[in-house]
Amino acid sequence: MLSETSVEDAVPDISAKEDHHPESLSELLTKLSENAGPRTTLREIAEALDERSFGAFLLVFSIPNLIPLPPGATLVLGLPLIFVAWQIVAGRNKIWLPSPLANYALEKKTLQKIINRSVPWLRRMEAWVRPRNWPLSNPMSERLFGIYTLFLAIIVVVPIPLGNWLPAFAIATIGLASTEQDGNCLAVGSVIGVIAILIFALVLFLTTALFSSVV
Repeated sequence: MLSETSVEDAVPDISAKEDHHPESLSELLTKLSENAGPRTTLREIAEALDERSFGAFLLVFSIPNLIPLPPGATLVLGLPLIFVAWQIVAGRNKIWLPSPLANYALEKKTLQKIINRSVPWLRRMEAWVRPRNWPLSNPMSERLFGIYTLFLAIIVVVPIPLGNWLPAFAIATIGLASTEQDGNCLAVGSVIGVIAILIFALVLFLTTALFSSVV
């Protein structure tokens, strides 16, 4: 169902900009759940997450790619990752969603159910993910980060059996790091991403060599 409720009415008093992330993502989502109106659109959720929307959406969109799926499914499930990563490259301050997606609304009961299931997992992760050593302090470094994430997202889309799992896991780790501006977590995700790229390059090389030998 669609909702025309404004962000201010549906999600009051929620801001991710105050004093450099004073709230953890789990706290922010809990407050969103408690103060949400009868229906909350994805636009309102993105507005509530503010500059942390990129990391949150990277995390959310990467999770389906961590599940073994039939060949070709990653072509569809990986496209949202490309969509989000490209906006980082373009230098947007927060995520933009096309109207049909932005206006999609969740009933309060559904939203609370999703958040209640996610928050315990997030709190366990937040035990070691916290604001520290964040290297992306200027637009140029953020765009370079976006290019790297975009490249990983493209690898996720390539239909290689089980080839999407590792880059998707790297993006999930990077997305989690971005929500809390944790440079240590970002480094872990980046290393996983490099391994994923090397494996992809090896598979691509072997596939090309095999095809050449057959032809």
